[in-house]
Amino acid sequence: MRRAVLAAASTSALVVLLLTLKPHQMSTPVDGAAPSTGTSPAPTGPASPPGGSGTGTYTGDPVQTQYGTVQVAATVKAGKLTAVKVLQVPSGNGRDQEIAAYAVPRLTKEALAGHSAHIDAVSGASYTSHGYIQSLQSALDRAGV
Repeated sequence: MRRAVLAAASTSALVVLLLTLKPHQMSTPVDGAAPSTGTSPAPTGPASPPGGSGTGTYTGDPVQTQYGTVQVAATVKAGKLTAVKVLQVPSGNGRDQEIAAYAVPRLTKEALAGHSAHIDAVSGASYTSHGYIQSLQSALDRAGV
């Protein structure tokens, strides 16, 4: 009889715990502004026609990952990547924030060192890394670099 009660209580507790888990779907901008409404922001610099001038700030496409949206803006001068501003990273919970805080500076440092989006992913932050790389590449494509 005790085993049956213990098994029922354990099962009930497990079901309650599973129901309280929240999926990783929310993402917020890094600067703490309101989340995106789903529309892409306009480029923050000059117009970005194909084969652009290679100078200005260009907003990359927002990339949806399993844990949230990743989006960056790239500043290009004379055809070289000079700065990367992170607009959005997954931040639905503390673990997402921890991963982003660890990975984003490394990704940015490597992108600036190589002046391109051809960089290695950060171990332990695969989804964030791939989203960062895709968004950065789209910004560089807009810049014509």
